[in-house]
This record gives sequence, structure tokens and C-alpha cells, in this order.
Amino acid sequence: MKKIKKGDTVIVIAGKDKGKTGNILTVLDGGDKFLVEGINLVKKHIKANPNAGIQGGITEKSMPIQRSNVMMYDSNAQKRSRVGIRVLKDGQRVRYFKASDQLIDVKA
Repeated sequence: MKKIKKGDTVIVIAGKDKGKTGNILTVLDGGDKFLVEGINLVKKHIKANPNAGIQGGITEKSMPIQRSNVMMYDSNAQKRSRVGIRVLKDGQRVRYFKASDQLIDVKA
């Protein structure tokens, strides 16, 4: 079971966007990199292509960020936290925040 998944809220702990939070859009490279909304934005120059209807200019694009530079964000405790995996009595494996001991996702 992966500790960080698509749709989780993470906080950046290192780099130019340190302290910012965002949701994970996609998981890349087998879980080693993430695309996080609003994090690690770069300016990309686009060449105009009139045949395809593409207008040229400068756009912002989200680039992947390393797994080691983000941590899960616990919205209840308003801080970052490590994630653990716990087995419930019915045999179901769930993730939980180690700092606040709250379950992250429980499928009933």
C-alpha cells in the first residue's frame, strides 16, 4: 500500500515552494514523483501554430516534484505528518497520520 496517493493533500518541505500546500494530480515514476496543483510551476514558451489553431506565448506549466520534498498535510492538526499503515480488526489496511493518530481513509 502506497503512503501517498492521488488526491491527497501534501505540503512542500524543501525547495522554492517550501510551505505551500496542494492536492496531488498524478503520481509518476512508480511513486517517486508527483504533479501537485499550484506547486513547481515553470514558464513554458509555446511556438504559434496557425494550422493547428495554437496561439503562441508564455504559459505556466506544473512540473513534477520529488517524493522526498513533500509530506502529507493533516488538515485537522493543521501541520505536516508522517504516514503509517495500520491493520484493522477486520483485516483491512488503512493509512493514518502518525502525529495525530487519525485515520486517513476508511472504506466502510
